[in-house]
Amino acid sequence: MPREARPLVFLGTPTAAATVLSTLINSGFEIAHVITRADARRGRGSSTTPSPVKQIALDNEIEVSHDMAWLKDNSDRELLGIVVAYGKIIPASVLSHTPMINVHFSLLPRWCGAAPVERAILAGDAQTGVCIMNVEETLDTGDVFAQREVNILDAHTAESLTADLAVLGGELLVDTLNDGLGAGVPQHGETSYAAKVSAEELLLDWNLSSIEVSRRIRALRSYTMLGSQRLKVITADLVTDAVQLHPGQCDGLGNVGTRDGAVRLISVQPEGKAIMDASAWLRGRSGQEIIQFS
Repeated sequence: MPREARPLVFLGTPTAAATVLSTLINSGFEIAHVITRADARRGRGSSTTPSPVKQIALDNEIEVSHDMAWLKDNSDRELLGIVVAYGKIIPASVLSHTPMINVHFSLLPRWCGAAPVERAILAGDAQTGVCIMNVEETLDTGDVFAQREVNILDAHTAESLTADLAVLGGELLVDTLNDGLGAGVPQHGETSYAAKVSAEELLLDWNLSSIEVSRRIRALRSYTMLGSQRLKVITADLVTDAVQLHPGQCDGLGNVGTRDGAVRLISVQPEGKAIMDASAWLRGRSGQEIIQFS
């Protein structure tokens, strides 16, 4: 198949999508237009900032918009859409005149949906990967043009795994476009749905097993409660030696009891404060050898 010659319209929003867009630009593909979510407040303060994708587009003097109007106005052009974590369903009325492909961060049909990276870590999957798939009106059901696998390491968080997949996805997309799309392969196997992470899932349950608690921390940046105060648990290690603690009990070394053992807090973020070493946070709680999380 010949190299993809159609001008590309890129739809995406977060940092991972910006990584893929940068790879396309650096590989010499023509980006006719970028569509991304509107500027939003990010962090403290009242000012708004552009999405990571919009910033890359502006840096490269690529025209940007925030809805489908540009696609409708250019429906007579022979374009190819590239979708990476755009955050909205592409309507059939747009797909009828602009074909699109999606860079999806899982090995479809496993983990179709909004949170494939988080769900893969939570489930204890040994591998995940990237698929280049055809965009259909239904969610993540299109034929797959290419895929690559990657091992999920014990050190992977949702953030670091997403970053790795974005690099892999950009490389795979460029290779696929250089080789020509060809015919996609229908998805086969059991479908699993990666539901959006709910607010309720962020609260740690210390009655789970140590491995389940560890996966929640890696996948979700979960929090626990100490009285009325939230404590985000940023990183934690599994404890291999014997520790006699009830679920939710935390000793002076940062070991927290679970259903079948313990995890050790490495970095935390107290409510209203910056991320800090768990040891420093514990030293600030003088006179309490054992504290109880809920």
